[in-house]
Amino acid sequence: MTEALNELGAHISLKRPDCVISYSIANDELTLEVAPTSLVGLAEFLKTDATCRFSTLVDITAIDYPERAARFDVVYHFLSMYQNHRIRLRCAVREEDMVPSIIDVHPSANWFEREVFDMFGILFSGHPDLRRILTDYGFRGYPLRKDFPTTGYTEVRYDEAQKRVVYEPVSLVQEYRQFDFMSPWEGAEYILPGDEKTDGAKG
Repeated sequence: MTEALNELGAHISLKRPDCVISYSIANDELTLEVAPTSLVGLAEFLKTDATCRFSTLVDITAIDYPERAARFDVVYHFLSMYQNHRIRLRCAVREEDMVPSIIDVHPSANWFEREVFDMFGILFSGHPDLRRILTDYGFRGYPLRKDFPTTGYTEVRYDEAQKRVVYEPVSLVQEYRQFDFMSPWEGAEYILPGDEKTDGAKG
């Protein structure tokens, strides 16, 4: 398997040296490092080249590295059902960069790109309808960024008095911060049902 992937990586690098920065194989998976500007051309090549025939876009996702200048890796997974191969494209982008949409090559990229935008805030140039797809209207922030707070910025609840859904800033009341760990172990303040039997068993 590794030999076949090596041959495939070498073939793509030889045919499209303008697109491929480098390639590597780990855990029987081929990964190509690509510049964002080369994405569309390489996706088209991978789909039409007789040796590749990666006709199926499986997924698009991203990884956040807040400490890097190029903060995000945008990751594409393709499948060739003809050659029984999978391939991963990875391109590093800065927070302010726009990534070219590959919808013209793979129409199924539409919702994948919207999801990456919704979760990470990465913009795709040329996308016909780039708007949130998983979060609600008016949602603030990007939930899969490492610096997004675990509680979010706003909370949504139904207000009985106003008879409507209201959006409010998250406010952690004191009760929320105090945790009563009902522990059955030694030293706990609470006696749980059944604990009294242990004293009898010892005697």
